[in-house]
Amino acid sequence: MTTISVLLVDDHTVVRSGLKALLGTQADMVVVGEAASGEEALEAAQQHSPAVVLMDLAMGAGMDGIEAIKQLRQRNPKQAVIVFTTYDSDADIVRAVDAGAMGYLLKDAAPEEIFAAVRGAVQGKSVMSAPVASRLFQQLRNPDEILTPREAELLSLLTEGLSNRDLGKRLFISEATVKTHLAHIYAKLGVETRAAAIATAIRREGMR
Repeated sequence: MTTISVLLVDDHTVVRSGLKALLGTQADMVVVGEAASGEEALEAAQQHSPAVVLMDLAMGAGMDGIEAIKQLRQRNPKQAVIVFTTYDSDADIVRAVDAGAMGYLLKDAAPEEIFAAVRGAVQGKSVMSAPVASRLFQQLRNPDEILTPREAELLSLLTEGLSNRDLGKRLFISEATVKTHLAHIYAKLGVETRAAAIATAIRREGMR
């Protein structure tokens, strides 16, 4: 049986202690480190190389969970990060997923839900609390709600067949910025190509 190594990141000692005790009841899980801030999380991850990181989003002063997730994923793309937080707003969920989080759990999640998320993460599966999954589903049904105003504008312009250079001129931004916006749009809409994004834009316009 393979043991899953876990790093706990939360600025509340009692939360980390509770999680450590909970995960300790599972024969295939072991907590290899703890951190109380984003900065400490990066150091602990480098030291212990955990398979899974359970990450809070808000940790007081210094680096927040979103930035920590981005840096962890950049350093080790294979490392799975699961958000474990009380925050369930649309903006927090989207930002965490954009940053590279594999899962998103609320702190009132049942133990079985937490265990399933940890095991699923090492298998490349995204596991989310039921309320979070429901919100994401609604967002995907309404793309305008997850795109920024600039991204929504750019998506609309794609239907005109403009090149990246022309898009940049139309919006008074650089081609590099256009490419960045397009990458975010593709990720948020769950598409991989310009054509698929245009198809989504056309469907969106047709539903108005």
